[in-house]
Amino acid sequence: MENQTFVTEFILLGFPSLQRVHVLLFVGVLVIYILTVTGNVIIIATVVNDNTLHKPMYFFLGNLSFLGIIYVSSTTPKFLACLLEVKKSISIGGCKTQIFSHFSLGSTELFLLTAMSFDRYTAICNPLQYTTIMSGKLCAQLSFGAWIGGFLVIFVQAVPVFRLPFCGPNIINHFYCDVGPLLKLACTDTRHIEWVIFTAATTVLFSTFFLTGISYFAIILTILRIPSTSGRRKAFSTCIAHLTVVITHYGSVIFIYLRPRGHASQNMNKVVSLLITLVTPLLNPFIYTLRNKEVQTALKKSLTRNKIFEVKE
Repeated sequence: MENQTFVTEFILLGFPSLQRVHVLLFVGVLVIYILTVTGNVIIIATVVNDNTLHKPMYFFLGNLSFLGIIYVSSTTPKFLACLLEVKKSISIGGCKTQIFSHFSLGSTELFLLTAMSFDRYTAICNPLQYTTIMSGKLCAQLSFGAWIGGFLVIFVQAVPVFRLPFCGPNIINHFYCDVGPLLKLACTDTRHIEWVIFTAATTVLFSTFFLTGISYFAIILTILRIPSTSGRRKAFSTCIAHLTVVITHYGSVIFIYLRPRGHASQNMNKVVSLLITLVTPLLNPFIYTLRNKEVQTALKKSLTRNKIFEVKE
C-alpha cells in the first residue's frame, strides 16, 4: 500500500452507448429537471400560502416537495455537465458528498412516505380523533424524525465507505457516484462493508414498506365497510395520490435490489436509477395536483390572485 498512487478524482462513465444522442439526452434531462424544480416549488408555495391546505397531509406534501428539489439537484447538474463533456471527472470529496446526500435523501423519502401513510390511516380509520392525534406537534416530530433518520441511517454506512483507499482505476460505471460501482474501485476487501450496506438498506426499505402496507391494509378494510359506493369512492380518493407515489417509488427501488448481477444488469440499473432520480420527483407534484381537488382549487386561487390565470366570465 505504501507504493500505491492514490487517485484524487473519479471519472463518471455515464451512458457511453448513447454518445451519439448526448445532446438530445441533455435537452431531455434539462427539461425534466426544470419541470421538477418548478412543479415542486409551486406545490410548496401553494401549501404555504393557502390556509385551506394547512393540514397534516399537505404539511408532509410540502416536505416531500422540498426533498424532491434537493434530491434531484444532488445528481442532475453534474450529470448535465458530463453530458456536455464539460467535466466528466468528480473529486473524491465531491463524490462522497454526492453519495451521502443522494442516499440520505432517498432514505428520508421512505420515512416521509411512511409518515404520510400513517396520516391517511388516521384520517380514514379514526376520523373523529384525527385532529387530536395528528396534532401540529406530532406532524413536526414525524417530519423531523424522517429527516434525521435518513441522515443517521446513511451516516452509519458512509463512514466505512469514506475511509476506503482508492488506488486506481478511477472510472465509475454510472452517471453519478453510486456506492456499488465505487466499492469495486477500492484497493482493499469490501465484502464486510457491502454486507453492512445491504443489511441496512434492505432493513430500511422493507420495514418502511411493511409499515406502509399495514396502514393501507387497515385503510382498505375500513373503506370496504363503508355502506355507500360514493362514500367508499370519496374515502379512497384521499389516498390514491399517495398510494400512486408509494407504488412508483417502492417498485423501482425494489427492482434495483432484486436485479440479477452482471454487465447487462448494471446498464439496466443505470436506466432505472435515472428514472428514480429524475422521473419520480417530477411525478410527485403532478400526481398530487391531478388527483387532489383541494390542491387544484388552491392552485387556481393562487394563480388568479397573482393574475397569472384569469377566468373570463
